[in-house]
Amino acid sequence: MENAESTTTSSYTYWVREAKQDAAPLPVPKKLTADDLSVGSNASSNHLGSAWNKAGTWEEKNLNKWATERIKELVLSVGSLEFSSGKAEIAEVTRCTGDAFLVTVRNKKRVGYTYEITLKVKGEWLVGGEKKKFNGNLDLAEFSFGELDDLQVEVRLNEAKDLVHEDKQRIREDMKKFLKPICQKLLEFEAELKER
Repeated sequence: MENAESTTTSSYTYWVREAKQDAAPLPVPKKLTADDLSVGSNASSNHLGSAWNKAGTWEEKNLNKWATERIKELVLSVGSLEFSSGKAEIAEVTRCTGDAFLVTVRNKKRVGYTYEITLKVKGEWLVGGEKKKFNGNLDLAEFSFGELDDLQVEVRLNEAKDLVHEDKQRIREDMKKFLKPICQKLLEFEAELKER
């Protein structure tokens, strides 16, 4: 019985590793010329993606540099907000990290991004009958394309140790009011990203 099992052949077949004379020649890469490109562009004027990708298979373009600069520019353009007991402005974008991309799949364009940002906020509030200056940070945790409705902000106050809890809470709530104009700017960013 052991001899019968050892003499049976495997059902796996190896590909031929050596070229035979009657086999087709191996493909040779061909550099595209200007004529090749012009013929291809006339044939399909609605083609998306690169000239080498006429079939419209997967092609991804990194938009990180443009997206990071544009998000910073848009968020800083929010400017200042007036509150019942003070005002504040976004002073700078201290952290803006993430990825943005344009993908062409089957001749259809798709865009997407995932980012995290931290904003430095400077403001002045009326506390105990006198105006006091405060600094804080707004942290916008990971947000992605089409998910801005769920965006939340975390507020961190700096140099607020001498404040009572109610004043801290009021200032935090005021700073959270930056979320709506920031969301509007990020929606503007998404619209620009779609047009790229």
